[in-house]
Amino acid sequence: MEFKDQQAIYLQIAELFCENILLQKWHPGDRIPSVREMAVNIEVNPNTVMRTFTYLQDKGIIYNKRGIGYFVTDDGLERTRTLRRDQFINQELPHIFKQMELLGLNLDDLKNYYTEHKPNE
Repeated sequence: MEFKDQQAIYLQIAELFCENILLQKWHPGDRIPSVREMAVNIEVNPNTVMRTFTYLQDKGIIYNKRGIGYFVTDDGLERTRTLRRDQFINQELPHIFKQMELLGLNLDDLKNYYTEHKPNE
């Protein structure tokens, strides 16, 4: 995994977890890789991964079954979607709108580009 300098590593790992949930690679009730497995796979300190797990647990996306592992909560997909939507609206959209203003783009332009580049359904 390649990490960006401008964001904490544990949050970048959380994004990877959220993406797996949103893409439904991990379903509600699924056991997720252990702290140690994740640390080895993405080549980071286990404490960093543990911080990710704590963050996601605090958000209600995963839960711990003591001695067994971590699992996606029953409403993990909805909670993940809400978390990522809030992050997008509060962090990314303001930057996008600023760039649109600087480049003279409007919402109709954006709609056309979206239609042109939208993933196949």
